[in-house]
Amino acid sequence: MPRLTELPSDQPSQSSPAAVRPAKGEPLPAERFALRVGPSKIDGLGVFAAETIPARRKIGEMRGEIISVAEARRRIKGRARIHIVELSTRTAVDATNSSCALRHVNHSCSPNTVLRIRQGRAEFYALRDIEAGEEIAAHYGESHHEGRLRCGCGAPNCSGRL
Repeated sequence: MPRLTELPSDQPSQSSPAAVRPAKGEPLPAERFALRVGPSKIDGLGVFAAETIPARRKIGEMRGEIISVAEARRRIKGRARIHIVELSTRTAVDATNSSCALRHVNHSCSPNTVLRIRQGRAEFYALRDIEAGEEIAAHYGESHHEGRLRCGCGAPNCSGRL
């Protein structure tokens, strides 16, 4: 599959990552498609597609502070909203203070994206076509909530807890 180097948008908005094309050798923006953050029916803030995202495409990656897993587990104690993903048995990314929109991906028991850990990065990929305006959600799988948090995804197959 060819590598996506620019957003498939006719007229990118100023907030769209395509509005600023990185110089040769510079990293791509964290988001590969135009996204917006707003109130979510699932929980708190969510991230929404601002344009159609085709199935099986990389949406982007969650960026933040790289910390040890021990530090990540210390930081999550007592938090209701966690913006931390363990990347390996030793490292994690804490997006709590990041401006990355993908830190707001909420959990759903019927997700439209999948979170994959690849080459030390937390990357989100579309499981199916995602329409503009649709909330981007992933199935968290094993989480630090350990079944203590009520799931608010509203999916017909909802497990009820995270």
